[in-house]
Amino acid sequence: MISTVIFDLDGTLLYTIEDLTDSLNHTLKKYNFPTKSINEVQSFVGNGVDLLIERALPEGKNNKLFNHCLSDFKTHYSKNMYNKTKPYDGIIPMLKTLKSKGYKIGVVSNKFDSAVKELCEKYFDKYIDITIGQGYNGIQKVKPDPSYILEAMKMLNCDNSNCIFVGDSEVDIQTAANAEIPCISVAWGYKTLDFLYKNGAEVIIYSPEELLEII
Repeated sequence: MISTVIFDLDGTLLYTIEDLTDSLNHTLKKYNFPTKSINEVQSFVGNGVDLLIERALPEGKNNKLFNHCLSDFKTHYSKNMYNKTKPYDGIIPMLKTLKSKGYKIGVVSNKFDSAVKELCEKYFDKYIDITIGQGYNGIQKVKPDPSYILEAMKMLNCDNSNCIFVGDSEVDIQTAANAEIPCISVAWGYKTLDFLYKNGAEVIIYSPEELLEII
């Protein structure tokens, strides 16, 4: 019986892509690199901020300005991550219902840890029990490595018999598999349905309310 639900953040609980795109393009413009469209940025996200910058830069991580861009992006995004970001429709009522029914709720994201904590505190403070992002507790590995999920499960006192992971990408599907827990994919995130199915999605929900029906 499911007692614990762990969520991805970007593309699952929060619509964040416009603020991410704006901060990325602010950084790229600063160093006279070509800017990126929202669709391009959607294809870049999911594996953490380091890979986002690597994918956006000419020559990737070999670009001599990589570290400067990474630092500038984090600084800009930290100050501008509330401009256009918002919870998806139905997310807060769904979390409220889960909480009222006694489910333990966590968030595990490849976004850097301070941003994960600030965003969850702003939008979901009443409902989320624990949050883990890149760099949490010195852990630098990112999804699909299962380290963050396993840490969250330990903190929430659950195991793979009573926990599920909910996310919007192939990274989340792979992470859940590596942690040996079921994954529920969401249709409203940053990847297409066809892409999700091709990458192993077994259960896809089309609204937050459907999650309540499944568990």
